[in-house]
Amino acid sequence: MQLRTKIVTLAALPLLLALVLVTLAVRHQERDLALRERTLIEQSHMAQRRSELRSYVALALSTVQPLYDSGREDEATRAEALRRLAALDYGSDGYFFVYDLQGRSLMHSRQPELVGRSLWELRDSMGRYTIQDLLRGAQQPGGGLVEYEWRKPSSGERAPKLGYVTLLPRWGWMVGTGLYLDDIQATLSAMDRQMNANVAATLLWIAGIAALCLAAVSAAGLLLNLSEHRTAEAKLRLLARRVVQSQEDERGHLARELHDGTSQALVGVKLQIESYIDQLAPPVPPPALAKALERLNAALAEVRGLSHQLRPALLDQLGLPAALERLAQEFDDQGGIHAEALVEGTPRELPPEAKTALFRVAQEALTNVHKHAAGAHRVTLALRFDTTGVRLAVHDDGQGFDVLAVQGDARRGIGLRNMRERMAAVGGQLHLSSEPGATTIEAELPGTA
Repeated sequence: MQLRTKIVTLAALPLLLALVLVTLAVRHQERDLALRERTLIEQSHMAQRRSELRSYVALALSTVQPLYDSGREDEATRAEALRRLAALDYGSDGYFFVYDLQGRSLMHSRQPELVGRSLWELRDSMGRYTIQDLLRGAQQPGGGLVEYEWRKPSSGERAPKLGYVTLLPRWGWMVGTGLYLDDIQATLSAMDRQMNANVAATLLWIAGIAALCLAAVSAAGLLLNLSEHRTAEAKLRLLARRVVQSQEDERGHLARELHDGTSQALVGVKLQIESYIDQLAPPVPPPALAKALERLNAALAEVRGLSHQLRPALLDQLGLPAALERLAQEFDDQGGIHAEALVEGTPRELPPEAKTALFRVAQEALTNVHKHAAGAHRVTLALRFDTTGVRLAVHDDGQGFDVLAVQGDARRGIGLRNMRERMAAVGGQLHLSSEPGATTIEAELPGTA
């Protein structure tokens, strides 16, 4: 893993961990708060219902209290009391009921079919004995509250209900009423849905914030990567330029050593041999001495050629155009392929590294023409000066080659890569095109003053 990737990862992981912990904490706190709110609302509703039920039962008892306190125990008095209780209601689902202590229904204004029936063994869906639980609640001091299930008159379905019952002990009656709790459950369910929606919205906000933070970290990492890449590329270009310059300096040093040292020593030996030959009478050199003088001249020519190839003196003394003309002339003298150098525009002095790079490109291009341009008869070195920079184009009329295949093969195109690297080191570009009968290598140095 690269250093930049490690930095971005180390920056993103704590952020993600913190966001996950914040999400869990927010989720826990929000659910805990919602649960508390739900409990408070439920308790408030239930307290209100209990108070209402006590008030309703107190109102019902006040209606029959005169009859109960009259001391009369006849059936007519009890029937009147039941009639008055049946007449009382508060809405479609608010009514009173009366049972005796054996669980027989004496009055039920919404379900008259139950009157006279014993419901002692009646159970709800949870297996609770409804009437027995109501009777036990009624026997408590001041009456009792009981939760059970009963059919709701408005819907006809069974629903949870909170009842409040009390006794009229002398008559042996249990009088009570109840309020259905399904509306509370509906309210609490709606609140639960709202709570879940709020939690989901909060999580979405946190996810959005996390995405923005990650995007910011990624963008910062990308900018850092680009910055580091530019810095590394600049350092690499500078290093390549220094390497090339070091190579050229070493070439120049070797060229000077060959020219000023080895070449001068060979010339001295040559002069001594020629002086010895002149002293002979007659001045006819022996065959061995003549052969040695011939080999000495060949060695001297080779040393001078090597010195010129390593660092042509014309490049430093007369500039790039003269050096290219000399290079083309030397290539033409080899025979087989005619070479010429052309100069367009007004020549101007170039920086040392620029003219060296262009000259080396021309050298390498001619070497490639000599080795690989089968069927070539003519090669042209065109140097163009204009306001946008300097361009050197080397064009031959050989059979051409597959550019993509050569560039994709690591074992081929070494010279082309060297040319491209030389131009990149001085801020230039190399363009290559090839087809049967026309191959062009163009080296471009923009903005060269």
